[in-house]
Amino acid sequence: MRAMIFAAGLGTRLRPLTDTMPKALVPVGGKPLLQWQIEMLRETGIRCMVVNVHHLGEQIIGFLDAHDRFGCDIEVSDERERLLDTGGGLRKVMRDHPGVESWLALNVDILSTIRLPELTGAFDGVHDLARLVVSHRQTSRYLLFDDELSLCGWTNTATGAVRPDGLVTAGLQPLAFSGMQVVSPHLLPYMEQMEGDVFSMIDVYMHVLEHTEQGADHSGRRLRGFVPDRYEMRDIGKIDQFSEVEQWVRRCF
Repeated sequence: MRAMIFAAGLGTRLRPLTDTMPKALVPVGGKPLLQWQIEMLRETGIRCMVVNVHHLGEQIIGFLDAHDRFGCDIEVSDERERLLDTGGGLRKVMRDHPGVESWLALNVDILSTIRLPELTGAFDGVHDLARLVVSHRQTSRYLLFDDELSLCGWTNTATGAVRPDGLVTAGLQPLAFSGMQVVSPHLLPYMEQMEGDVFSMIDVYMHVLEHTEQGADHSGRRLRGFVPDRYEMRDIGKIDQFSEVEQWVRRCF
């Protein structure tokens, strides 16, 4: 299993910090966000990683080089000419690395207490197209699952929007997505069907639901949720949240 860290975002919610540094290098709890993620992956035994870059990407490359890539095999996926979003970014990397059995993809700006071996151990390449880390967290946008945690759709409770169109949501369980997922290479053919180069992973998952029988591919692989035990997470999204996040990091790590 290899990992991809989505580190190419503009970090507009963290301005003015991100006017002069990329979001991935914003320090939290004494370390840049990117370092937290690399060390978590390394401690789990995942030492082959890809980090995508866009805004001030040369700073991220310099940071990795200055730390000898943390003793890991860390490649850079360069999106400085065009930001591809999560789905487009992962598709680019999967195209460049055929034969990799699975990818653990995560956002650089979301820290959590997840025990990664629980997630990677739950992933079943025979039956899963992807395992999405979700939780009972209050938000306006939810993924919708059946009783077996198979993904059925998406909704925005603030606007009433539902995907796929016409989905009956009664009886489905709303869970909040963390941005972390384990993805099978069998998902790539669906990613290749996406129009254009820029799209999100949520768009990919909705495309699968819209073009398969009840979300299963020809071999019965499905998109499934994973709810971690004793799970806490923080999205490092806004300047005014930093004090609370710093306290949380000190408490949890």
